[in-house]
Amino acid sequence: MSAQLDSERYELYDNQTSTLASVVGFFFAFRAFIMVLCVRILGTDPQTGTAISLAIGGLILLLVRFCTFGQNAYSFRQMSRTASVRWALLFLSFSCLTLVWSETSSLPIAIVYWCGMAADFAAVALLLKARSAPVVGLCLMKGFIWGACFGAVVAWLLPAQSDLRLGDEELLGPNNIAYPLAIAFLFAQYLMRNRFGKWSVHAALLGLTVLRSLSKTTILALLAAETLLLVTDRSMRRKTKVYLVLTASLAFVAFSALLISYWEIYLNLGNQSETLSGRLGIWAYFLVEGAQKPWLGHGFNSVWGIVPPFGPDKFEAAHAHNELIQQFYAYGAIGVFLFVGYYWSIYRQTRKLQSAPARVFLYAFLLFFLIRGLADTERFDLSLPMWLGLLVSELIEHGRSAHQLVNDSLALPLWVENPDVDGNPGFV
Repeated sequence: MSAQLDSERYELYDNQTSTLASVVGFFFAFRAFIMVLCVRILGTDPQTGTAISLAIGGLILLLVRFCTFGQNAYSFRQMSRTASVRWALLFLSFSCLTLVWSETSSLPIAIVYWCGMAADFAAVALLLKARSAPVVGLCLMKGFIWGACFGAVVAWLLPAQSDLRLGDEELLGPNNIAYPLAIAFLFAQYLMRNRFGKWSVHAALLGLTVLRSLSKTTILALLAAETLLLVTDRSMRRKTKVYLVLTASLAFVAFSALLISYWEIYLNLGNQSETLSGRLGIWAYFLVEGAQKPWLGHGFNSVWGIVPPFGPDKFEAAHAHNELIQQFYAYGAIGVFLFVGYYWSIYRQTRKLQSAPARVFLYAFLLFFLIRGLADTERFDLSLPMWLGLLVSELIEHGRSAHQLVNDSLALPLWVENPDVDGNPGFV
């Protein structure tokens, strides 16, 4: 009877954690659209819409903490043994410390934003503490894909901007739309590669929406990642590669008229945030300002409301539109050091994977964020969000551990029964 109760309790915890992970993933993907929906449908002001999004994030963290209380499948100490996790914790700690000298327009608001960033990381850490990384990762990815698909539908329903791109002129730019959708596209690709369901329809919707958004940086980053996969992944069948190339080509042909029209607008009427010359001016400004405080930077949330508008169109930048420059401006040389350490640790961790297909996919995954970071980034978090870096790192570690267990079992004497190995080894 006791064993049966323990089994039922474990199954309840398993289902509960899986559902929570899906909810967290859905929120991470869809929250970019919450503010614009609040303003356009509920009639709130943008500040209230942002507050609602942050409040939902806080409530989800409390829910995760309440539902995972007492579950200790994996300790925080074990997580912190991974180099990339330690780099993320250093980034979180130092960004919090910079609030002491930050040149932010409102310190209370900056504190709330930092808490929102930390809440994302904490929610995923609590989920990983409660259940194994493959279970959390699989459910979180599925939730993220569904959230991104709902976001894609919202994006198609929004009126096109004056430059023909998807988004809202005042509240939601095409880069903010395309970014979570591209991540979800990569998630769907990973799930299909590992035979975790059929996600081709979802991937098609996400890919087409990214292309329709006309977010140049995101499209180029996704194309770079897919090109790396097609060229270097020997596990992918040639038929599949030809199919992907033909599908992408047809999509570009279908949108060719729109792409040509947008290119003409870009060359003749592009604003300060659009054109290359405008971006160069933004980069130069942030580099010069960053050099005024080269060691510790200007602090967390020190751009919006502080940096003056750019160009004749009075473009207000939310960040430096380059991840490395943004880290230098906000956190000085220490920020650059943390940036390099974070990405390099994930790269080194990926190199140690035994499975070549998994290694190639993660290289492509990492390349997407690095390419995107050349011309766009996030206001507070890294382009490869710390919650996602934590999840990927733990999936890699779980995959390496499972692979080592298999090797150890093969090395045992023939008369010794092989030990059990989790049948869902994550990135292996």
